[in-house]
Amino acid sequence: MERILATYRITAGESESRVRAEALAAEQSVEMPVAAIDDPRVLTEVLAQVRAIRPHAGDFEVVLAIAPETTGGEASQLANMLFGNCSLQPEVELVDVELPDGYQKAFPGPRFGIDGIRRLAGVEGRALTCTALKPQGTPVARLAELARTFALAGIDVVKDDHGIANQAYGPFAERVPAVQKAIHQANRETGGRTLYAPTFSGGPRALLDQAHIAKDCGVQLALVAPMLVGLPAFVELQVELDVPLVAHPAFAGAGRIAPPLLLGKLFRLLGADATIFPNHGGRFSYSKATCLGIAEAARKPWLGLRATLPVPAGGMTVERVPEMLAGYGKDSMLLIGGGLLSAKGKLLEKSREFVTAVRS
Repeated sequence: MERILATYRITAGESESRVRAEALAAEQSVEMPVAAIDDPRVLTEVLAQVRAIRPHAGDFEVVLAIAPETTGGEASQLANMLFGNCSLQPEVELVDVELPDGYQKAFPGPRFGIDGIRRLAGVEGRALTCTALKPQGTPVARLAELARTFALAGIDVVKDDHGIANQAYGPFAERVPAVQKAIHQANRETGGRTLYAPTFSGGPRALLDQAHIAKDCGVQLALVAPMLVGLPAFVELQVELDVPLVAHPAFAGAGRIAPPLLLGKLFRLLGADATIFPNHGGRFSYSKATCLGIAEAARKPWLGLRATLPVPAGGMTVERVPEMLAGYGKDSMLLIGGGLLSAKGKLLEKSREFVTAVRS
């Protein structure tokens, strides 16, 4: 079977490249001295192969061919084979992965994708708008009031801040029905179709309980941080919830995996219908090229998977809407949270300004 091709960037002298490449191939497959293996099948079918070594800006890149069978067709073992032990080597970075045709069938991919989110929100021909309920610690009644204001303004998606989870001051079972009810009421008043995306977090039992609560009150969107709940749990949530999943990047910067690969390609493979990422020029240090690379990886044709909606965020303001639209185009969702909440008593007006800026 055709192999998975994983590209790594190694900060080391080029004179070491062959030795380091072969060591990496062993580490990411058999995890023992190759000379000690006497099973021909393991050597030919299991051991990762060095496909290429090439210089890169004073360092070098290595392309490994990894046997798909070693991943077991499941998310945690795929991550393990791609970047398990070598993630403990600070000089190694995983920068890209190419999958053999057909391998993607082991994973769900986006069940709804950009088109599915558009249908739910009733939005065609333009970018979507999104905002966040924050800060954590805010009473449930106040969060519901904020959600109602955002919905009255016509914002397409209102999500929980990812720090709002299942704390004692805003438990999921109390918060989610209250916020969803407030948005339902606002939608009835305006004829709008604002969607609410609550944060799902915790262990498998907690996630299952939250899924039942969300279904009972009509939630149509979910916010999940794949690296916090775990990649396998993220995959299974897609089935349990049967609504579009918005992937949050929390903890996704803890390892040395290139953001376009992790937030764009891999989250997409595992089922993210939308992917949030820190836009350049905001609170985070991603470059413009990195951000555009994430958007491209999320949307470009790849293995027949549905496209994932890019969601640039992180300290954005209404004044930057024209620039973001020029950079990401209509197949994107612009997320402004604190930039709206800073308006305080004029929150409704500022939110409407955001909606108008995107729609016009």
